[in-house]
Amino acid sequence: MKHIFLLLLGVWMVVTSCDQPTSQQTETSEMNTWSASIETEGLQDMTGIELDQLTLPDGFKIDLYARVKNARSMALSPSGTVYVGNRRGGNEVYAIKDTDGDFKADVRYVLDTGMRMPNGVAFHDGDLYVAEVSKLWRYENIEEDFEKVSKTLIYDDYPTDAHHGWKFIDFGPDGKLYVPVGAPCNICESKDSIYASITRMNPDGTGREVFAHGVRNTVGFTWHPETGDMYFTDNGRDALGDTIPPCELNRATEAGQHFGYPYCHGGYIADPEFGDKYPCEDFVQPAQKLGPHVAPLGIKFYNGNMFPEEFNMLAFIAEHGSWNRSQEAGHTGHKITTVKIEDGQGVAYEDFITGFLNKETNIAWGRPVAILFLEDGSMLISDDLKGAIYRVTYEG
Repeated sequence: MKHIFLLLLGVWMVVTSCDQPTSQQTETSEMNTWSASIETEGLQDMTGIELDQLTLPDGFKIDLYARVKNARSMALSPSGTVYVGNRRGGNEVYAIKDTDGDFKADVRYVLDTGMRMPNGVAFHDGDLYVAEVSKLWRYENIEEDFEKVSKTLIYDDYPTDAHHGWKFIDFGPDGKLYVPVGAPCNICESKDSIYASITRMNPDGTGREVFAHGVRNTVGFTWHPETGDMYFTDNGRDALGDTIPPCELNRATEAGQHFGYPYCHGGYIADPEFGDKYPCEDFVQPAQKLGPHVAPLGIKFYNGNMFPEEFNMLAFIAEHGSWNRSQEAGHTGHKITTVKIEDGQGVAYEDFITGFLNKETNIAWGRPVAILFLEDGSMLISDDLKGAIYRVTYEG
């Protein structure tokens, strides 16, 4: 482990310089307020949605919950409002509501527009947090009045790179806001340790530090309801072939761990360019190796009361799907999978929902992004290709 000590020593020197907020962080805000636009038409438009092509376990059902353009990350408020981030097609932030209790959204609010890939959304203590590529915004007391929306810039010192620059965000059990920074490339060894990391900070944007290193591009993480450990998905590097490397589900048990990128992939594949610098044994091994190029994004543990007992505490993963495998090999992913965890390690990796990809034509009609569980125990799945959110229920 002496290799890792030397590697992280340089990281620590960079991280400590980031602990204090800049004057811009503490002073910059949007002083004006504006009204969110309201949309009620087209939320249940089924055009292009092929739910009849999907295969689910016996007793489960999937329906359209809402149409939301380029739906990406989701966050739930105590009142039941679902906030939705966006990466393309307007760069907007949405709020959707089911006002009549039929479990179908009937009102869509456009809270903000013209942002730079506002993929990440999180709800905390009455405030909505939104992540752009290099900035974090807080919308105070957002649910009090959508006719008086305002925001404050709490942090603006993340890299501006578009490559892997969109961010998933969430609050951990420690009350910190966790924010990843993807590698600015397919494979590279960056001199700035902020890249290929997961950072965390206080809710006001102060005290930023690097929590995890060697993370190529995570667009989803969560915490185990019982152990409190963080589990995060990571997208494996490209250009090593159709069948390697596997994407990863990783488990972070403490701050400062290194998960291999760019030196090692999948816990066992030394990178052909950088792998001779550190052996794979120096890094935290994946909790579960996932399929190659499946592009795992959202992850949530099931802890509800609707699904059968055998699904309790399973990790549900949204596999967005491959884009650059050969035509002969065919695409991977484009589905919802589950991982059963025992003693911190995956012991079963199985399909839950398939059929977003037509294997005969190798064309996908949908691409799952994020997973969210509602208070009744049902599951929401966002799909950025179709611009939709689906609801999964168990009816026995």
